[in-house]
Amino acid sequence: MATTGSRSRADIGVVSGFVLRMLRESIPLPQTVLAEHLGIDLGTVQGWESGRRPLGSVRTMDLLQLRRTLALLGAEGALQGWLDAAMDADRILTAVLRPPADPDDHPLAGWVQSRETANLVAWAVRGITPPALQARAARPRRGPTPTGPQLTATDRADFFTHLRRTAESANRAGERGLLLRRQSLYLASYDPAPDAEDWAEQALRTMRPALAMRDYTPRWIEARTAATVAARQGDPVPLYDFVDSLTGDQHSELANLAYWGYWLGSMPPTQPDDGFLHRPDPTAWSPVHLFQQLVGSLHDAPGTVDLYVHSLHTLLHLHPWLPLADPAAARHLQERATELLEARILSPVSRRDIESVHYRLQKTN
Repeated sequence: MATTGSRSRADIGVVSGFVLRMLRESIPLPQTVLAEHLGIDLGTVQGWESGRRPLGSVRTMDLLQLRRTLALLGAEGALQGWLDAAMDADRILTAVLRPPADPDDHPLAGWVQSRETANLVAWAVRGITPPALQARAARPRRGPTPTGPQLTATDRADFFTHLRRTAESANRAGERGLLLRRQSLYLASYDPAPDAEDWAEQALRTMRPALAMRDYTPRWIEARTAATVAARQGDPVPLYDFVDSLTGDQHSELANLAYWGYWLGSMPPTQPDDGFLHRPDPTAWSPVHLFQQLVGSLHDAPGTVDLYVHSLHTLLHLHPWLPLADPAAARHLQERATELLEARILSPVSRRDIESVHYRLQKTN
């Protein structure tokens, strides 16, 4: 198996390297034995796992051989699916810290990111372990080893500084920079800096007019992004208004489910832009998988629980058979619905939605 050549100083590989390490440890297998199976030297494996030799720079055939070898040796299947998202996360980290000369070459301008990619970026820059990986990342290891991808403190701080500049320059680019701007703004919502909320509020002002639109327009996704970012920053009112605007507009309701389908992995992560929302196709995503993911994420959504609730209400209206397809998810949703009704934290619109969901589930039982 061939090894990669000398690495460009602009390349970052810490996220994919850490995921590779978790894959190897899931077998479990020492680095030396993996190197022997691949027919490469130990330093190459160590370079991959440390990020010094990014997996994103490995030749396609060599990467395929690595994947097949890990599978044959018994690596955890669920982790294999995170490797692509990890390489995407490394590309985003690299592009934010060392922006390309042409903004159109920025990965945040070239495809719609998935939840897994965004969560892995947050892991690298904030130390927030993705919920699906928490148990694996916490497994005991020998010695003082890191529990996640490690960027230097300087790179972590610089990431958000550069991300703000990227969002601002994308805003000046007008329509051409819409995807780059909204995705930069979303990742910037993880910024722990004291002035982050003030900066986000200023950045959101150019997107807030979209919140006043009651029917679907190409700017609909701006409204969704503005509402969710505002909620993450502690202001739920735009999100309440956005959820209210979905009601009664079929295109907006389907676009919302389509975006959830993409974000939650219920459809292939291959969208180069937001055009798929202009023609939402209910056959493009798996309704059962989407149901399971929305139900399973309710507890992971502080500030955005209203959007989850309304989306589940819409999905169950579209596919009333879903509770029969997955009774376990339906029981969990019924328990969460009861908790949410007792907690009284939902807006009036979302409260009606969860009451309807609760009633539908009771009838199913």
